Amino acid sequence: MRPNWAPDVLTLFLELARLPSPPGEERAVADRVLDYLGGFGLEVDEDDVGGRIGSTMGNLLCRLEPRDEGRGAPLFFCAHLDTVPPEAAIEPVVGEDGLVRNAAGTILGADDKSAVASMLEAVARLVEDERPHAGVELLFTPKEEVGLVGAAAFDESRLAARLGYVYDHAGPIGEVILGAPYQRRLDVRFRGRAAHAGMYPEEGRSAIAAAARAIADLRVGRIDAETSANVGEIQGGTARNVVPERCWFAAEARSHDERKLADVVQEMVDTITFAAGLGECEVEIQVGDASTGYRFKQDDLPVQLAVTALRRAGREPSFILSGGGADANVFNERGLQCLNLANGMTDIHTPDERIAVADLEEMVEVTLALVDAAREVEHAA
Repeated sequence: MRPNWAPDVLTLFLELARLPSPPGEERAVADRVLDYLGGFGLEVDEDDVGGRIGSTMGNLLCRLEPRDEGRGAPLFFCAHLDTVPPEAAIEPVVGEDGLVRNAAGTILGADDKSAVASMLEAVARLVEDERPHAGVELLFTPKEEVGLVGAAAFDESRLAARLGYVYDHAGPIGEVILGAPYQRRLDVRFRGRAAHAGMYPEEGRSAIAAAARAIADLRVGRIDAETSANVGEIQGGTARNVVPERCWFAAEARSHDERKLADVVQEMVDTITFAAGLGECEVEIQVGDASTGYRFKQDDLPVQLAVTALRRAGREPSFILSGGGADANVFNERGLQCLNLANGMTDIHTPDERIAVADLEEMVEVTLALVDAAREVEHAA
């Protein structure tokens, strides 16, 4: 039975959005999802990764067994329950223009609760209408916003489906994301020498000055059509009157071309090392993978199914590459085929974040059309 607190996709989204769920604190939203699915008699398995990854929830997996045995390809749908941290209360309201916004001046959480709501509503209709399908799985993850942590900790062998979709791209419905970039992160620690800034400044070696020189010399922003770099955090020093002994900053680089990425990262390392030498400081640079990129072709099965579903929903598909990562990166790296679709979110991660009620409802239809298209596949993937 459909829960009385969520009679439709809009009410469901509003309920989920008003529950704060910064990375690691997703429990309240997870419990709402469990309650919703339980109302339809569906079982949800929550894995035990929460404690290991610093979250109040584990990954939630719900499976609908095929209603048309032997036909088509089963699908999984994945969305994350965390949002970037809100800076105030979340008070979602529907305006006269049909857009949902937050009246409290912080994020709305459409990223990615709009996807959660559309996926849940689609499954509700599958159950209520006893609609035939080749098997459907829902996966809801924590801590996506801080590095795809929940998905990375999930045991993908538990999925019966080899084909999947995430709705985690801010763009108009119809955009099909064919690829995401490779990403590397750099954690950089400068160590200089402390000294009194007024009495013995010549004895000091400023770690902040060396780090600032390095950052100023780095190529950041859009490097070319496939490649970007950024410095996003910096910390250092102990007091106004002390030459700072330590400084740390976090940087990243992204590219759809893995060789370009390697070249950019090496250039960054060389630039940082040179700046440290000029400032007579030591530097430690840790380079790590943030996510592995991927690329689909337009004739790949998940793309073909998406094209069919979008056209049945009245949308002409377009094809783009993303500059960001999503849980899809994890699944594609592990041998599954997982495609990211735009779902109408706008200005995510900002106080102007919004989504149209019509887009919430349309993504329900897209989801059901994907399920129908997968059922028509002659040979399951």
